[in-house]
Formats: sequence, structure tokens, C-alpha cells
Amino acid sequence: MCDTSIIKVSSKTAPVGELGQKYLACGKSLSMRMWDEEKGDNKEKSLTARDYETVGYVISGKAELHFENDQKVLLSQGDSWIVPKGSKHTYKIIENFTAVEATHPPAEIKNRDAPTTH
Repeated sequence: MCDTSIIKVSSKTAPVGELGQKYLACGKSLSMRMWDEEKGDNKEKSLTARDYETVGYVISGKAELHFENDQKVLLSQGDSWIVPKGSKHTYKIIENFTAVEATHPPAEIKNRDAPTTH
């Protein structure tokens, strides 16, 4: 559970979520996570919607962000992006991918990382 303490979280010792994300700093209404050297695969992934807004920044690698209506965005080093709350999307990793994301409200609270039925 998040609290109001000022803390430092090291990515080396951060807790890891079910999807492979490292949970970094977390406040009452905002949290950070890191996808560290995510490997690509050729598996088809279903579009999912989440109950939070996400903004992200690519540190290294490449990925495609797929939305409904066949919209596709190529993400590479130095790019940032936003996924609105409830927007159906998925990622396809093209090249080992490291990125930091912030979510509002915090993704790791109240099982928000579970897909929604929007």
C-alpha cells in the first residue's frame, strides 16, 4: 500500500509484478514502474484495457504500441507516450525494451493491473 513517506526505491531491489514490471516509487495518486530489458516474442497478444492512465518514456530498445482500430505507434529510445484510462491496447516488443512508466491512479493498488471489461 502506498503512503505519504518520502522514500527512495532502487530498481535493483524493487518488487516485481506478475507481468515482469518493477514497481518503483508510489504515492497516493501516482506510481512509477520499470520494464527492464523486456524480450520480444512473436506471440499474438490480445488488446486489454486498464483502469488507469499511463505515460511512459523509452530508455532503450523498440516496441510497437497497438490500439483499437489498427492504430500503431512505434516507440524507440527517447520517445514518450500516453495510454488513456480504459483504452484497449497491447505492446509488441521488437528489440530488448527498457522503459519507465507512471500510472494514475497507481497500477499496483486494488488489482488495477488486471484487464478491465470496458
